[in-house]
Amino acid sequence: MVEQLPEWAALAPALTLAFTGLALLLVDTIRPEARSNTSMAVTSALGALASLGFTVWFVVAGTGHADTGGAIYLFADAIKVDTMALFFTAIFASVTALVVVAAHDYFHDHESPAEFYSLVMFAATGMSLLAVANSLAIVFVALEMASLPSYALVAFLKRDRGSVEAGLKYFLVGAVSSAIFVFGISLVYAATGSLILGDVAEGIANLDGLTGVAGLGIVMMIGGVAFKTASVPFHFWAPEAYEGAPAPVSAFLSSASKAAGFVVAFRVFTEAFPVGASLSAGIDWVLAFGILAVVTMTLGNFAAVVQPNVKRMLAYSSVGHAGYALIGLAALSAGSAGNSSVMGAAMAHLLVYGFMNTGAFLFVAMAERWGVGRTFEDYAGLAKRAPIACTAMAVFMFSLAGLPPFAGFFSKYFLFMGAIDNGFVWLAAIGAINSVISLYYYSRVVKAMFLDDPSTPTALDTLDVKPTALYAAVVFAAVGTVLLLPGFGPVIETAEAAASALF
Repeated sequence: MVEQLPEWAALAPALTLAFTGLALLLVDTIRPEARSNTSMAVTSALGALASLGFTVWFVVAGTGHADTGGAIYLFADAIKVDTMALFFTAIFASVTALVVVAAHDYFHDHESPAEFYSLVMFAATGMSLLAVANSLAIVFVALEMASLPSYALVAFLKRDRGSVEAGLKYFLVGAVSSAIFVFGISLVYAATGSLILGDVAEGIANLDGLTGVAGLGIVMMIGGVAFKTASVPFHFWAPEAYEGAPAPVSAFLSSASKAAGFVVAFRVFTEAFPVGASLSAGIDWVLAFGILAVVTMTLGNFAAVVQPNVKRMLAYSSVGHAGYALIGLAALSAGSAGNSSVMGAAMAHLLVYGFMNTGAFLFVAMAERWGVGRTFEDYAGLAKRAPIACTAMAVFMFSLAGLPPFAGFFSKYFLFMGAIDNGFVWLAAIGAINSVISLYYYSRVVKAMFLDDPSTPTALDTLDVKPTALYAAVVFAAVGTVLLLPGFGPVIETAEAAASALF
């Protein structure tokens, strides 16, 4: 049945997100009396789930797969729909659905909820366009389409000084990184004469004395990608933005936005700057990503260890996980048959991370809704009053730490084994050491919830508030994390098949 649809129908997941955002704005403008928080949340969730449904349908049907005719190219090859694009779109749609459901309770008393939901849908639309971008021009436009709503989302709590300050910092750093990124694109275009990724790859193989120009452009593009993925040294915006932003926004940015940065990195650097051609031209971007991976995972984990604030700890943890995912680029070798395995493992890790990290931040949102505080001490004894939610949080913490038998263990295992198979034993070793370090601060949350006693007998009285939608989102994220255990085989196979098309 998919084969009978026109080629542009392959953009159905992105178009569904865009039309949902437009519908929310239309209702908010024409019938403001009908813009109840519940109706906005339900509409957004249905739009995200419809996008996810289209994505899963296309993946199952083999749309864009090499066995069914290969990728679908649209608009003079500027758009490319393949299995990798659909894989990442599934991550964006899943995280978006969880966030908008949780936001129903978090913004229960907000005066204009339609603004939040439409901004989330438009940011998700930009991310889904990043996944299908096959031109550096489309990459930049989609990146801005995802970033601009994100700035507004961070500063959404207009009367909260921390939220507004975080949004301003995020905007200023984002503007600088966007300028660096687009200048890098201009240098690559000057050296290769094209913006289409495949044509850029041909230009890299025949630079004719413009190696320095292309090399500088690639370095600047690495900087832009490092900002979007919150990698060191462009990570310093993340703890500020995640801590000051509303917790559902922190969940959205740390999971979906991070995955958006990686889909750009994976596609652009493997298709536009092939490892073999780049090394022949004296441009070793693999080494640059190797250094970024080591520094990012190490600094992120050590910084998370000393944080007294759970939300800020999760922010630095998110930086550390960016380092793990960077192994997908840092462990590539020219002509190696294992390239698709290590990059596929990185993609699978981002999928697992999307559930467990989103769920962790949404638990923080629930704690904020209860008013219990943000420090580890404030979480003391929570399991006695909210056992189901705290059990879900324990699943997230242990999975993020990479403990067996949770899904995070399998994603890290395949990632580290992919690096070892490609000859990067040292990179896998550093990743494993950092995973052990992370167990300390993740276990602090579990210890506080299940083993510690609250500071006062009345400290948990505010838990009488029943945020049903937040509960549902947290529990669903936990169920998704657990269900990935028996389903990890098909996940890693799909991810590796998607990655193999890049090489």
